[in-house]
Amino acid sequence: MNIKKTTALLLSIITAAALFTGCGGENNKNDSEKLSVVTTIFPEYDWTREIAGDKADIKVLLDNGVDLHSYQPTVDDIMDISSCDVFIYVGGESDKWADDALKEAANKKMKVINLMEVLKDDIKEEEIKEGMQAEEEEESEEETEYDEHVWLSLSNAKKLTNKIADTLCEADKDNSETYKSNLKAYGEKLDKLQEEYSSAVSSGKHKTLVFGDRFPFRYLTDDLGLDYFAAFAGCSAESEASFETITFLANKADELDVPALLTIDGSDGKIAKAINDSSSNKDRRILTLDSMQSTTSQDTENGVTYLKVMEKNLETLKEAIN
Repeated sequence: MNIKKTTALLLSIITAAALFTGCGGENNKNDSEKLSVVTTIFPEYDWTREIAGDKADIKVLLDNGVDLHSYQPTVDDIMDISSCDVFIYVGGESDKWADDALKEAANKKMKVINLMEVLKDDIKEEEIKEGMQAEEEEESEEETEYDEHVWLSLSNAKKLTNKIADTLCEADKDNSETYKSNLKAYGEKLDKLQEEYSSAVSSGKHKTLVFGDRFPFRYLTDDLGLDYFAAFAGCSAESEASFETITFLANKADELDVPALLTIDGSDGKIAKAINDSSSNKDRRILTLDSMQSTTSQDTENGVTYLKVMEKNLETLKEAIN
């Protein structure tokens, strides 16, 4: 993606949006008298929904299966951000467009949550592991890239939901007790699930995962003390693995005798299958861990939640390490 061209285009869109919205951001409530919250991705949306209950109108922008790395906002998206009471976004390289949107926002009283700023020193640099295929242009880039997939750590989720609750309380003091109560109940669920993850890893036979795919789960594996090998970094745009990468991962799978190879949601599984076919044990299971990068509001209507996805990921992880 050409960042400069994208930014220039967005500036013109934002200016037009500001003209349309005029002074609509003067009030902190929308027409329904509920707090208006705009989120970029599903985890933010679901966390906010759990904490706010029916006290806020919440919108998620990435709602058509497009992931964070390739998303481009529409004029309607920019207008929604411009007038909302609370805006929540990841804040990494993929969200550079949001900085321009916020500069031109009509609602100057808007509360903004940048997940990566909240986590500060806990965010991690994008890692190139042994055997991992780096992007071609990466060698010439000097700017440090950070792993944006902060929501896949339950400990991060606890910190971020605390911040969301605090912000909702600031923006809507009348309902602050509801937000605090909901946060407490949700935090207990996060703590319980984190304990289950720790217990599963502690009793697991294997401590290393092999991914035939991108690897957005570094925050999770670091939390759990697991190692990994993967075809690509989490934010990589590459989709075709080289012969050398496939051979390395096949040999590593044999060396570690892992019971399964892993892919992420939305993958066609071709790389994992190629690794499997190149290894001595061709009967390994190919399992999927859900990174929640393609979850939509339709999924939410069908009962999908952040906790349910992480619970399912736990069951998958158990299979991968036993």
